[in-house]
Amino acid sequence: MCEPTNDSTSTSTTTVGIPRVRWLDHGIEHSALWRSESGWPAPASVVTGDDSMTAETALRLASTGTAILWTGDFHNAKQLLAAMGKRLGTPVPPRNDDITAAFQRSRVDALRRSTLLGMLLVPVSADGTIPLRRSPDIRQAIAHAWGPAIEASVVSLRELLGVIGAEEWRTRGVDVPALGAKIHPHYGVFSPVRGEYLDLVANAPLPPDAATAFDIGTGTGVLAALLAHRGIRHIVATDQDPRALACATENLDRLGFGPAVTVEKTDLFPGGRADIVACNPPWIPATPKVATDYAVYDEGGRMLAGFLSGLAEHLTPDGEGWLVISDIAERLGLRSRGDLLDAIEDAGLAVIARMDTRPTHSRATDRTDPLNAARAAEVTSLWRLRADRP
Repeated sequence: MCEPTNDSTSTSTTTVGIPRVRWLDHGIEHSALWRSESGWPAPASVVTGDDSMTAETALRLASTGTAILWTGDFHNAKQLLAAMGKRLGTPVPPRNDDITAAFQRSRVDALRRSTLLGMLLVPVSADGTIPLRRSPDIRQAIAHAWGPAIEASVVSLRELLGVIGAEEWRTRGVDVPALGAKIHPHYGVFSPVRGEYLDLVANAPLPPDAATAFDIGTGTGVLAALLAHRGIRHIVATDQDPRALACATENLDRLGFGPAVTVEKTDLFPGGRADIVACNPPWIPATPKVATDYAVYDEGGRMLAGFLSGLAEHLTPDGEGWLVISDIAERLGLRSRGDLLDAIEDAGLAVIARMDTRPTHSRATDRTDPLNAARAAEVTSLWRLRADRP
């Protein structure tokens, strides 16, 4: 339907801590779990929509806080979502904006787009199917992302497409030339698609007689795999996210490195010391605003600060800390090079050497990106650090 009627409105409720959405469709009340991995609250108002709805109507409803629960053809829902995105366009920052202002404006716009486009919803049945015409079989994808289905739910189409895309990455895998193999990322775990930082870890000189390593914030386990591939015999890979822990374990076992690597749930460092302590923290010290931010946004620089402040006490006498980080935060005016060097010095560390590489991803050459000046000049570095000796 193009317009909501009194017969198709709803409210959201929460029962025993579980968010739910309730709506009316042709006089019949329906209810389902509200599911949002991004942490969005259940919409307070929902109307049903079908193949006759236009992008203009959908955006008008979304802008008033009204979500649209789709009852039509699944492919038409995807087309409607794309049309809504095109109508929102890509804002161009004012000419007098500096790069920091352009970045802040881009974050506001990303949140606005995510909020509006997230208002197009689809139902998911208790058996893990989508009860819409021409819908794909997503049962394996949602089982991997959400676990066993409990009951019928409602989810943002945009988020569901992310689940489907993540399952394709998990099935197909990501080529890692330095390993001569693939890494298979799980839903919600950062995919190692930027190979330049992996090459740095694959080529950095090893400390003499290095036999042990820690991989802090392992994610998919790719850095632990690279270190094992290089002959490090005992590695502890840490993370706090259950999805990352499961993903790393699966990847390392598949690659045959399971016996060499212990995957441990902990915040930053495990107990003891190692010859190499590697970390690739999120690169931007800003507050995540949308789901895709969490892999690259480190609010307040918490993980970077924690890694540097605890590194010296976890290194063997001749051990090295390997910090893999981009200078994009410096180029966006969010952190200075002096800030990083001061943090290294304050932690009782010294810089042995630094290896640099340039980005190869497509956004570095996308001149329509308002942050292109920063992305095109970006340098990713592996900082080799040791405990400062008096």
